[in-house]
Order: sequence, then structure tokens, then C-alpha cells
Amino acid sequence: MKRLTYFIDNGLNQYEPLMEYQAANVGVDEMYARQLCTYLIANGIQYELTSNEMQENEEMLIVKRLGPNENYGDEANYRGRGIYIEFRKPNERGRKLTEIHCTNHYDVIRYLLKDIADIPGYGPMFTTSTEIDEDRGCYVIYVRGMNEPEE
Repeated sequence: MKRLTYFIDNGLNQYEPLMEYQAANVGVDEMYARQLCTYLIANGIQYELTSNEMQENEEMLIVKRLGPNENYGDEANYRGRGIYIEFRKPNERGRKLTEIHCTNHYDVIRYLLKDIADIPGYGPMFTTSTEIDEDRGCYVIYVRGMNEPEE
């Protein structure tokens, strides 16, 4: 895997390159972590992953534009501060539960792979969706309590 490219699906087999990452610059671990996120926030726009593809040494993430990203009042900018994951509750208007600092993207991948994750200070919770927020430089995992109904 040498390159990861996001493409916007404009319909009728029309794809527009959105952004590209080289493994030499970001590392294979980050490229894998990005592929596990169901949503992408970039330049104030929210995108949903619709397809994860590969061709030779290139990984391609096909996304659908959903529209302007909804900002929460307690959002922090993590750019230049390291690798962070926020845990939020979507059914409570995105209330932030906690955040953790990760030493590498393999730590992030561990959380992104889980259907149930042990959230620091909250215990086991169901993962409802995952996101990479390019604008703020962090990952966001949306969760619900073990006894909370699915939406």
C-alpha cells in the first residue's frame, strides 16, 4: 500500500479526487485507521464512506457528500497536539464523554475495530459510528450505553 485517495462520488460513475495521502508521509497505520472510519469531515463538509477499494498499491475510499458538518460547542482542535480520539453520544446532540491521547494509529485502530469498547470513565459502550475529522485533527467514535436502545 503506497497511496490512499479519497474520491467524491458525484453519481453516474463520475468521481472527483478529494484528498490523497502517501504511505511515506503518513504511515501505513494511519492509512488503515482512515479506512475504518465511516465518516469524514473535511473543509466543513461531512462525507460518508460508501466504498473501500484497492487497486494494486493504491487504496481508494469512495465518499458521498452529506452537506455542512454540524459543529458541537465543545469541539477542540488537536492539530499539532498528537493523535486523539474523542468519544461522543450522538443521541445527546454529540455530547463529548471523554478523549484519549494515543501514541500511534495502531492504538486508534484497536478502538475503531470494536463493536463494544471500554470507554475510560464510562466502561463498555456500543460503537454506533466512527469518524475522522480532518478539520480538527482527531478521530471521533460515537457510542451508546449498553442498555440504551438503537436509534
